[in-house]
Amino acid sequence: MRLTSIVLLVLMLSGCGYSFSGMSKSAYPTIQTVFVDTFTNKTSEANLDVILRTAFSNEIVRNGHFKLTSNRGEADAIFRGSVLNLQVAPLAYKVGSLSAEDRITVTLELFFDERVSGRNLWTNGSFIGTGDYRVTAVGATEINRRNSLIKLAGDAAEKAYQLMMSDF
Repeated sequence: MRLTSIVLLVLMLSGCGYSFSGMSKSAYPTIQTVFVDTFTNKTSEANLDVILRTAFSNEIVRNGHFKLTSNRGEADAIFRGSVLNLQVAPLAYKVGSLSAEDRITVTLELFFDERVSGRNLWTNGSFIGTGDYRVTAVGATEINRRNSLIKLAGDAAEKAYQLMMSDF
């Protein structure tokens, strides 16, 4: 019984050997520090660039693979992006054809470049993020919309980071 327990423990600790692509080793072994540049906002949504830059900075810190630097000149790589488009469309309706829930769709252009050489390491020219929010009273709807944009940015940063690290 004791021998069986030890064998099972060793097997559980050794794992099966599977891992997500790009997560166990770095796709960018020479990159240690990253600067997240200001996003360009080509939409009429105020502060969307700030929300996205914050989300991407937070994702780099959260993941811990790279060190985030606040100085462009100290970075090995620069992460930058542009908000190309923002669309809002009704997702669900109330009685009388009024919107009960809306979906925000944001299209981004993302770049991860080596700072010194300027060489592009990863890019996605049509990255899409979506978020939903309830349409209620005027003030509450704006809060719901803002919270949806913040969640959308966090989800987009996580997804883009995973794609970047797996070299997709």
